[in-house]
Amino acid sequence: MMARLARNPIALGVLAILLLVLLGSTLAVVPETKQAVVVRFGEPQRIINRFKPTQNFGQTGAGLAARIPFVEQIVWIDKRILSVDMDRQQVLSTDQLRLQVDAFARYRIVDPLRMYIAAGTEERVSDELRPILGSALRNELGKRPFASLLSPERGQMMDNIQSALNRVARQYGAEIVDVRIKRADLPEGTPLESAYQRMQTARQQEARSIRAQGLKQAQIIRAEADAEAARTYAEAFGKDADFYDFYRAMQSYEASFISEGRTGRSTVILSPDNEYLRQFRGRGQQGR
Repeated sequence: MMARLARNPIALGVLAILLLVLLGSTLAVVPETKQAVVVRFGEPQRIINRFKPTQNFGQTGAGLAARIPFVEQIVWIDKRILSVDMDRQQVLSTDQLRLQVDAFARYRIVDPLRMYIAAGTEERVSDELRPILGSALRNELGKRPFASLLSPERGQMMDNIQSALNRVARQYGAEIVDVRIKRADLPEGTPLESAYQRMQTARQQEARSIRAQGLKQAQIIRAEADAEAARTYAEAFGKDADFYDFYRAMQSYEASFISEGRTGRSTVILSPDNEYLRQFRGRGQQGR
């Protein structure tokens, strides 16, 4: 028989093609980025290279996989993180502002068998999650004012939306990895201008309040400093009354006769017995 095939190259070529087809129908290469659901007559039989959160790439079941030719088929399911984008929607916040919101969610297929039975393809999963994402976003933003999108409260809002979306995703063998708002804009025109005016008025009121608090604190600090200075002066006077009197007199003479910034010469005429000049008369003549 082999001799006959050797003499008939056409038959030999057909046999080689049949062997290649049989080999291709028997063996398949499962890449790291794919999960393979082996299906026999529409019924799933086994899963190859299933996602496991504790396994790293290179340590999974990827590689050559065998199947019954012409009886078993392989349904490929992505193992990577997938994305679903929400169409721009209008959301009404609690402060009656209409927001144009764009958002997206990232998910991963963690149960390929459930996904195959419930949806069949990743595109079907995305189609099912998209309206749920919009509904959860409207419900969550409808409980909060517009300013919450610009505050740390936004993180809690995203967690709530992710939890609501995860309850639906689990029905399709998926797990929500992250939810994010790309943009949340006010409509152009009067609503946007009104929002800017309200924000400006609120910031001006906050600035006035901070300025008033600052002035109040400054007055308190100044009063406490004046009281402390008066107490220090009183203590100094009590320790040495003569020295305190001399020190204050010197300060007065400096201010009267040689004050800074004075130009030219000035003349002051006083009686030698004037009380103001008592420090010039000497300690023994001050009482005269």
